[in-house]
Amino acid sequence: MKAMLWVAGGMYLVSSGKRVVFVAALIVESVYLALRGTELGRLPLIGPHDTLVFFSTSIGLLALPFIYSRPRKGTDLSWGIGIGAGLFALLALLFPSFAMPLPPILKTLWFELHVALAFFAYALFAIGAILGGLFLINNERSLLDLQYRAALVGYSFFSASMVTGGIWGYYAWGTYWLWTPKELWTSILWLFYSLYLHLRLKGPSWERLVAWGGIVGFALTLFTYLGVSMLMKSSHSF
Repeated sequence: MKAMLWVAGGMYLVSSGKRVVFVAALIVESVYLALRGTELGRLPLIGPHDTLVFFSTSIGLLALPFIYSRPRKGTDLSWGIGIGAGLFALLALLFPSFAMPLPPILKTLWFELHVALAFFAYALFAIGAILGGLFLINNERSLLDLQYRAALVGYSFFSASMVTGGIWGYYAWGTYWLWTPKELWTSILWLFYSLYLHLRLKGPSWERLVAWGGIVGFALTLFTYLGVSMLMKSSHSF
């Protein structure tokens, strides 16, 4: 079944602006995710393998409105996003896939909502970073507008993820907040995007800084997602 991930990752990488190939890669990866979920009997959201696949699929899925809203002129957005989604899909193959049952502490809708919303936010932050990079290359104002929309919707998802995570934490540990490294960096990421969304109000002279802000924000997102889990002791495995 993992061969489907190789296929999806490769198709993303070679899509080169061909939207049909990009959508085909998303379909293949979505089928893999669905089969994986059927095998587990739950949403595949535990461990690096499953979360990287979910992250990659979220990037591809949430990129569709941006890709198809773009005018045909200029650099096709699907090229940059295809590289991002493809790399994360292939990165998932470096980690083993586990078929362990969920511990009782995770058997709640609040946990699944918390994680799914977080990865939808991460995906939109990734899309925003790519749009910011394309703006810096092409200096096309519409790309910056799309970057802001991606960050705003991602920020909304992330805020909802924090709320559902707090509810899950209360049911799991009797408290809404534990001050683990993951929660600390989650707060830092939320504060960063809170400030970033206001940066756009500074006017046209700040446009390039806004574009770079989206890129820095995604770097912070990756550290919050992967760096904290791998380098620090935390109650989170994603």
